[in-house]
Amino acid sequence: MLPTVDDVLQLEAVRRGQPRVVAGGDRIGNRVRWVHVAEVTDIAHLLHGGELVLTTGIALPDEPERLRAYIGELADVGVSGLMIELGRRYATEPPPPLIAAAEDHGIPVIVLAHEPAFVDITESVHARIVQDQFAELRASEQLHEIFTQLSVEGASTDEVVRQVAALGGHPVVLENLAHQVLAADTGGTDPTELLSAWETRSRAVRPGGRTGYDRVSGWLVTMVGARGEDWGRLIVDLGSPPSPRETVLIERAATTLALGRLLDRHAEGVERQAHGTIIARILAHAYADPQEAAARARALGVPLSGRRLLGAVLRHRGPGTPAPPAGELSALAETAAAACKEARLAALVGVLDDGGPHARVGVLASLPARADVETALTEVATRIRKQSGGTVMAAGSVVETIRDVRRSFLEAEQVADVAARGSGARLFYRLPDLRLRGLLHLLRDDARVQTFVERELGPLLEYDAQHDSDLTRILELYLEAGRNKAVAAQQAHLSRPAFYERLRRIERVLDADLDDVESCVSFHVALLALSSVRWERP
Repeated sequence: MLPTVDDVLQLEAVRRGQPRVVAGGDRIGNRVRWVHVAEVTDIAHLLHGGELVLTTGIALPDEPERLRAYIGELADVGVSGLMIELGRRYATEPPPPLIAAAEDHGIPVIVLAHEPAFVDITESVHARIVQDQFAELRASEQLHEIFTQLSVEGASTDEVVRQVAALGGHPVVLENLAHQVLAADTGGTDPTELLSAWETRSRAVRPGGRTGYDRVSGWLVTMVGARGEDWGRLIVDLGSPPSPRETVLIERAATTLALGRLLDRHAEGVERQAHGTIIARILAHAYADPQEAAARARALGVPLSGRRLLGAVLRHRGPGTPAPPAGELSALAETAAAACKEARLAALVGVLDDGGPHARVGVLASLPARADVETALTEVATRIRKQSGGTVMAAGSVVETIRDVRRSFLEAEQVADVAARGSGARLFYRLPDLRLRGLLHLLRDDARVQTFVERELGPLLEYDAQHDSDLTRILELYLEAGRNKAVAAQQAHLSRPAFYERLRRIERVLDADLDDVESCVSFHVALLALSSVRWERP
């Protein structure tokens, strides 16, 4: 950071000369790149801009026209200011034409009442410039180290954005090319205010170049992308022109984001990450104010306020199945997101508990007041089924507020748990579709249900454990076949005599009559409950 003219005026070597600004007082924020002592009038062609010119004025002309020409030439090359020592040429003030010309051209003119040592001034200013440049260099090295470490550790988009906000002390937003917010850190400010009408405000900001500052909005903006393919913009809400360090900060962060996307080809898209983060934080009640969640979702193009909300989950079919690789879940999330867009259903779609044993795809659907829920779900599920037939889609109840979304998701996950172990062909499942099986799954942790299972099936389970037999499975096939012994024998891949013998053995073990309807109903309910109690989600 180069010092300003005002910074120079605070240096002890300058203050000893009792400096006084006589022109261009509104421009003392000009940056001083160097100090140049010059007693000749034709000095402009030797300057490059940003210099503070020191002079006694001894060689300056008397004619007003030539004084104005002198100031004009200095302005043309972009000097930061003119400092004149009084006493040699001018007793108390520079000539009025010089002051008027400096005011017209916006050049600060400072007079020194006491004779200073110009060498002391030049040394002090140059030392300050070198010191500041060294500090900037050190700061740049620190930023390089921080973001290199983030790249090596594979930091998420949210982590990079959070680091930029922490280092810069200003709100930071990462958006895609459609001006939807992918990640944001408000830096302690009101998130609702920051993200309000984001798309409209963002579209109006188009600074030139890959990195630029927009004076109207106060935003520092840089493009994010690599290999000629930009995919977003990183924005820091500064409110004032950026320092060189702030420019380095945003550009280094943009490089880290672009590199992370190139290296992690199989990871879910940044948009899916943003969606998943909002859903996960809603489910964890991590937002102090639901309006923050609404503002963040709205910035992604998904309105949540004043809408009917519904949670749904997608997972692979089958109990005991290990969690699928992250790439498969990411692909499923992209399929679901595309299906929602094609069905014109506004929704947040992302992977939840990514990398954990309970990983699944979450969908938070936002429905207009008059939308038919069954129709919307059918359209989305049909499109998903065409792309990914081995998955189960389950939906919770419709809720009216963001605070109730968690309840809808919990219901959807419970439904998915039950539906995933069956072989039903429904496009999607809701709690009424599961009937008795769903009820028993909801009650699976109830000690009374577990006691009932043990009372009804305990002897049979113990017999199977001791004799390494499969009588419990035989009983289940028999009851699921509607007590049709021929069908059940075929499904068990046993001859009828062998199957009948096993049924008789079951009756002896349980001390029950399998021709008794009430006994069979009780056993069937116990088997369904046992299935829920035994099975744990992957």
